Amino acid sequence: MPFDLSALSPDFLITAALYVGLGGVYLLVVPALLYVYLKQRWYVAGSIERLLIYALVFVFFPGMLVLSPLLNFRPQRREV
Repeated sequence: MPFDLSALSPDFLITAALYVGLGGVYLLVVPALLYVYLKQRWYVAGSIERLLIYALVFVFFPGMLVLSPLLNFRPQRREV
């Protein structure tokens, strides 16, 4: 017997979509933006800004773990 989506109430579908959307923002969108911001400001951030950045990393840590295997922040090879 196939599953019928029309049997679900609209309230349930709206709630489920909201949960999936907020989860995606929490696990993917904000951590990706935070990684971009970290890459740009890592060497020039002041002490208060660095404290706020570390607080955001703590809050969005699960999303940072999800994205971390995809990123490479090793420094570029220097010519000596």
